[in-house]
Amino acid sequence: MYAVIRRYEGVTDPAEAGRQVNEGFVPLLRQVQGFVAYYWLDAGGGVLVSTTVFQDRAGAEASTDKAVDFVRDHLASLLPNPPQVTAGEVLAYS
Repeated sequence: MYAVIRRYEGVTDPAEAGRQVNEGFVPLLRQVQGFVAYYWLDAGGGVLVSTTVFQDRAGAEASTDKAVDFVRDHLASLLPNPPQVTAGEVLAYS
């Protein structure tokens, strides 16, 4: 499995960002081949963190393209800063 973690800082309205992600982005992710799981966390202090898990790197990379497009088209005013991205092979899970 392969995971991508994105950390967004300076979020202007976490609740609205969460609503839009849940209603618009999550359905797009579910269509990507190899999708396993997605989590969108409110870490407080204007920080949101997403974790996406796919069966392989190809699915994760496809999700990155969708994330960039969705943020640009729907969330630019809510997520004013580019995310810090960490990605890699999942070594352990339960």
